[in-house]
Amino acid sequence: MPLTIDYRISPTADALAIAAAEFITFTVQAAVALRGRARIAISGGSTPRAAYALLADPAHPFLARMPWSRLDLYFVDERSVPPTDSDSNYRMVKEALFDHLPATTLPPAQIHRIEAELAPDVAAARYESELRNSFRLEGAETPTFDLVMLGMGDDGHTASIFPNTEAIYNITSLVFANPIPQKSTTRITLTWPVINQARTVFFLISGAAKAPAVSNVWQGARKPDLLPSQLIRPSSGILTVLLDQAAAALLPAPNEQNRGRLIS
Repeated sequence: MPLTIDYRISPTADALAIAAAEFITFTVQAAVALRGRARIAISGGSTPRAAYALLADPAHPFLARMPWSRLDLYFVDERSVPPTDSDSNYRMVKEALFDHLPATTLPPAQIHRIEAELAPDVAAARYESELRNSFRLEGAETPTFDLVMLGMGDDGHTASIFPNTEAIYNITSLVFANPIPQKSTTRITLTWPVINQARTVFFLISGAAKAPAVSNVWQGARKPDLLPSQLIRPSSGILTVLLDQAAAALLPAPNEQNRGRLIS
């Protein structure tokens, strides 16, 4: 199935954060309007922090527009650390978003954390069970998120699916404890088939250091073993990529002409 990539390029990192907050809010609103509830999976890392802060900032419209009471929030992946650790994706989101929301806006029951303080295999199994229970899955059913937000590393990884790691080949689990030799650790991640099942998938990428990876993933030869972000081909046939100008610098035409590019 051909993949349409919708590149949306912002001039600066600040403008990118606003574009990301708008994209998240709009997609959640649309999901709630259609199905009465929105289930989204978000990523950690430095790039999304500013967007999360905007969502909770009363000076911006996103806080009032977001239908918080009808939102279930999940995590794409997590490092094998407690939620209080400075490396924790959960801690970053808590500090940027949760801690700044008015009381009761997003109840704890609507936040589905990966319990990464447990042994990785146990944490993965518990998170998969959480997905099955909260999505009310039966048998081999796969959860369908309304939105999945992804980042990209300068090595072409996404989620915690790193080059030449076992998660590249896992097509049966919903969640996987992925050993990452190059990081000397194991991380817990949604598997790429689960990500691809989402109704909307988007990458959020910022900075000149990411420009070579962006070019290699979407302009270069297909080699997902080395560039796992190439595994992300949503079943909808559309992949949205939000970038700032620096991250888009090596695309053929980093402007509106890149929208709707088809790749095989």
